[in-house]
Amino acid sequence: MSQVTSIFLSLAVLVGSIFLGLLIFSLAIRIISRWHSKKPFVIRGMRLQIEYWHSPLRAIVPAALLAMALPFLRFPAGLLIFIRHMLALWMIASIAWLVIRTIAMARDMILSRYDLAAKDSLSGRGVYTQVRVFDRLLRLLILLFAAAAMLMSFSSLREFGVSILASAGLAGLVIGFAAQRSIATLLAGMHIAITQPIRLQDAVLVEGEFGNVEEITLSYVVIRLWDERRLIVPISHFIEKPFQNWTRKTTALIGTVFVYCDYRIPVQELRNELFRIVESTDLWNRRVCALQVTGATQDGVELRALCSADDAPRTWDLRCYVREKLIEYMQARFPESLPQTRIRLSRAKPTTQSPEEVRSAA
Repeated sequence: MSQVTSIFLSLAVLVGSIFLGLLIFSLAIRIISRWHSKKPFVIRGMRLQIEYWHSPLRAIVPAALLAMALPFLRFPAGLLIFIRHMLALWMIASIAWLVIRTIAMARDMILSRYDLAAKDSLSGRGVYTQVRVFDRLLRLLILLFAAAAMLMSFSSLREFGVSILASAGLAGLVIGFAAQRSIATLLAGMHIAITQPIRLQDAVLVEGEFGNVEEITLSYVVIRLWDERRLIVPISHFIEKPFQNWTRKTTALIGTVFVYCDYRIPVQELRNELFRIVESTDLWNRRVCALQVTGATQDGVELRALCSADDAPRTWDLRCYVREKLIEYMQARFPESLPQTRIRLSRAKPTTQSPEEVRSAA
């Protein structure tokens, strides 16, 4: 057999193995999908979403058949070495892709059991935060290992890696010193995911700004403010500095409304009106409703109205509603009890002293 004929046959075996792998993959996926639709594969009550594996397996199966066909190829030695090298890189990238898609499938299967739109979804938001952070961390590690494995497949880079390992002590000190901020940030992100001082959708007060946690990454946290602005905060801030988390244990909050009145205000009637106001709206969750006199000065009295709602946005709306209705009620029923400034004028007493006696006394 001539060399040209062997090359063409080898080329036919190479192309045929790839097409055969694609054909086997298509038939296997069709059979498994039909079987899965009738009798789904279940892990701990969760349906396995095998469609996540379709794309990486479409690359792995032909590569596996091509690896089995390598001993039958009769290409020149240099070309055969190149094909083996490219096949190794292909397999490393495909396996890394398969692992990443498996992690994504596990992530979505876990998160599908929780409803973040529920009013009181503390456990769901906690799991969502942990899963998202560890998902990003695992993907980053897999990409790093895959890139390292692909680079080590080159002989020149492998020698470079061995030389780096030989000086690992000094290199580790230098890299650790240069990347200490990055490492601290990464550890802070893992600490946030484990201890969960904040979770996704938590209502927080950071740097004097109130908003909800929209995104948590390994390096920063995105806070969605009430006016749709986004506050980007380094994740280490939530470890090193104090902040307010309004939904740490429960989403329900107690709102406070301060009203300043004259001393003539009938407090009990205003307290009854407060109860009628919160009864008239569905923002109130029927837990807390109270009116207290919290201060008294020479100018007037300070009244504090307390009312509760199921979450931070509803609490804010309830506070505004109560404040507006209390002011309207006072204007209509007790206008004399609105804040006033008093000035007392008195007539001077007549004097019997002469002008000369007044001047001498002065």
